Amino acid sequence: MALKATIFKVDLQVADMDRHYYGDHALTIARHPSETDERMMVRVLAFARHADPALVFGKGLSSDDEPDLWQKDLTGAIDLWIEVGLPDEKRLLKASGRANQVIVYSYGSSAAIWWKQIAGKIERAKNVAVYHVPIEASLALAKMTQRTMQVQCTVQDGQMWLTGTEEAVLVDITHWKDARR
Repeated sequence: MALKATIFKVDLQVADMDRHYYGDHALTIARHPSETDERMMVRVLAFARHADPALVFGKGLSSDDEPDLWQKDLTGAIDLWIEVGLPDEKRLLKASGRANQVIVYSYGSSAAIWWKQIAGKIERAKNVAVYHVPIEASLALAKMTQRTMQVQCTVQDGQMWLTGTEEAVLVDITHWKDARR
């Protein structure tokens, strides 16, 4: 018998001073049985960083054709494709051809090794940006996980503060590759 996804509810309040975006989002997240708390919370972090009424969660781990998050315009064209984790170069190159902008949020202890292997292979994909979430931050975010969460996110000068009921986590994201248009 296949395991079913676990549903998480997140009331997310975003105050992004860098983009001048302020909004409340009621998120329903289906966590795949093989997904960790750490990965799911990095997805929440990515949502908070790019918060927009049109940004939605994709099927993620259960689909090869959809990203973790994406934003489409009114015609259905993909404006933003967000991957979480350590995707292979074929997936990123395919995504770069389908979307205006592709962003990867890498995390975990093997992320630096992954980046060394993939950096040269995706250099030609000008619309791909790669960011790294430090392991201390991703593990601290995982500790915030509850089935129902209230999370406040403040973004200022590139730094992110995510605050839950009992925890506050500073996330200083590292830029490994910027997208050039």
